[in-house]
Amino acid sequence: MSPASTTLDPHTDEKTVEELRIEELLAQAEKGTEAEHNMTLMAALRKYPKAAAWSMALSIAVIMEGYDLTLLGNFYAYPSFRKRFGTHYINDKGEDDWQVPARWMAGIGNAGAANGILAERYGYKRTLFWTLIWFSGAVFLFFFANSLEMIMGGQVIAGFAWGIFQTLTTTYAAEVAPLPLRGILTTWVNACWGIGQLIGVGLLRGLLHRTDEWGWRIPYGLQWFWPVPLIIIAVTCPESPWWLVRKGRVEDARHSLGRLYSGDSGEEIDNTVAMIEHTIAMERATSSTASYVDLFRRKNIRRTEVVFGAWAVQQLCGSAFMGYCTYFLEQAGLSTENAFSMTMGQHAINTGGTFIAWAFMGAGVGRRTLYLYGCLWMGSVLLIIGGVSTIHTTAASWAAGVMLLMWSVAYQFTVGTVCYSLVAEIPSRRLAIKSINLGRAFYSVIGIINGSYMAYMLNPTAWNWGGKTAFYWAGMAFLCTIWIYFRLPEPRGLTYQEINARFDAGVPARQFQTVDMDIFERNDKTLAAGNIAIDNKHETVHKEVVV
Repeated sequence: MSPASTTLDPHTDEKTVEELRIEELLAQAEKGTEAEHNMTLMAALRKYPKAAAWSMALSIAVIMEGYDLTLLGNFYAYPSFRKRFGTHYINDKGEDDWQVPARWMAGIGNAGAANGILAERYGYKRTLFWTLIWFSGAVFLFFFANSLEMIMGGQVIAGFAWGIFQTLTTTYAAEVAPLPLRGILTTWVNACWGIGQLIGVGLLRGLLHRTDEWGWRIPYGLQWFWPVPLIIIAVTCPESPWWLVRKGRVEDARHSLGRLYSGDSGEEIDNTVAMIEHTIAMERATSSTASYVDLFRRKNIRRTEVVFGAWAVQQLCGSAFMGYCTYFLEQAGLSTENAFSMTMGQHAINTGGTFIAWAFMGAGVGRRTLYLYGCLWMGSVLLIIGGVSTIHTTAASWAAGVMLLMWSVAYQFTVGTVCYSLVAEIPSRRLAIKSINLGRAFYSVIGIINGSYMAYMLNPTAWNWGGKTAFYWAGMAFLCTIWIYFRLPEPRGLTYQEINARFDAGVPARQFQTVDMDIFERNDKTLAAGNIAIDNKHETVHKEVVV
C-alpha cells in the first residue's frame, strides 16, 4: 500500500485517519482478490512467469529426493547389493540366493522418516541452503558404506533433509503462485518425484550387470551432483512474500513480489500485498498465536484433520507397492531384468501422470473429485492384482505387472499428484508450514508402520504373501474413499481468505463450492483485522533475518 495513495485532511482526527487507512487496505485487498479470480491461466503465465520458474527450480530438490529414496527400495532386488549386504539362502528353485533380512529392510526404510520444522523461523532460502549442506555430508555414509548399519545411519541423517525438501518446496509453491497457477505449481512437486525415480531406476537398470561394488556405489556417489545447482538457486531466489508479511516485513514482501511479477503495474503489486496482509491479519484476529498447539485448537482442528487425512490417503491407498515395486514384481515371478524394466515404465507414468492431472484441473475438475475416483480406481485394480497373484504362472506374473502399471496411472494423476496441492491450500497461511510439517510427520509415521510389515509381506523368508498383499491394500483404499467422500473439502478456485472463511463458518466439505460468502463484509472482525494489518505495517523491529 503506497503511503501517498490516500490524501488525508490535516484536520481529520486520529480515529478517522486510522479508519481511512483500514478502509483503503480493505479496498486494495478486495481488488487483489477480484484480480486473482478474474485472472486466466494464460494471463497468470504472462504476469508471473518468474514465479513459476523459481518455484519449479526449487522443486528440483524433490527430484533429488525421489532419486535417493528410489535407490534403496530397488537395491533389494539388485544382485550385487544383495550379495554384499544380504544373507545367503536356498530359494524355491533350489538355487543359491541372497536376501537382505526383512527386519533390516523395515528398519532402513523407516530410518528416513524425518521431517523439517525450520522454514517458518528462518525463511525458505536459508533453510534450503543449510539443508543442502547437511545432505551433502549424509551422502558420505551411503557412498562409503560397508555395513547395513552405515546405510541406516545415512538414512537417518538424510531423512531430516528429505522431510524439509518435501514440505518446503510445496509451501513455497503455494505462496508464490497466483490462484490460476496454484494447483499446477504445487503438483509439479509430484512430477519431480517421478523424474527422480525414473532417473534412479534407469541408472540401476543400466548398471544391473555389474557384479562389483561399483554397481551400487556409483548411484550413491551421483547424489553429490544435486546440491550444487540447488545451492545456487537457494541463494538467488526471492523469499516468499507471505513469509515476509508474517514477519512484519511488508516492504520486503513488495520487493519480493516485484521479482516474481513481470508486469509494470505497481498498483497490482500493492493490491496483492494488501490481500496478503488482510488474509494474515484476519487469521491473527481469530488467534493471536501460531504454534503447533494451535493446529489442534477448535478453530484449526478440522483443517489439521484434512491435511493429515490427505497425507494418510497417499500412504494407505496401496503406495507401499511403489517403494518395493521391483522387489514385488520379482517376488511375483518376473526376472530381475523384466522387473526393473516394468518399474521404469511405472516411474515414467509417475511423471506423465502429473501432466494428466494438470489437464483435468485446467478443465475444471476439482481436487476432491480426482481424489475420490482415484481411490475407487486403485482399490479395484488392487483387487485384480490380488486375484491374478493366486495363479502361479508366468502369464499371471505379467498380468500383475501390467495391472500395477494401471494402478500407477490412477495414483499419479489423482492422489499422488493432487495431495501436494491439497496440503498446501487447506491450512491457514500462518500455520501452513507447521501444518504441512506435522502432516508429513504423520505420513512418515504411517510409512514406518507400513514399512514394518510390508517387508515381511513380500519377503520369501518371512510371510511370503507375494502378490496377494494387494488384497490388504484394496481394503485400505476403499476405507480412504469413504473418508474422502465425507470429510475432504474442495479448495479449487478459492483464495486463502475464502478458504479461511468457510472453515471458520463450519461449512460442510461437500458444500465448499456452493456456499456464497462475502469475505469483505465490514464488521467488527474485519475492522479488527485492519487494525492488526496497519500495526504490522508500521512495525520496524524485525526478529528474523534471511539470506
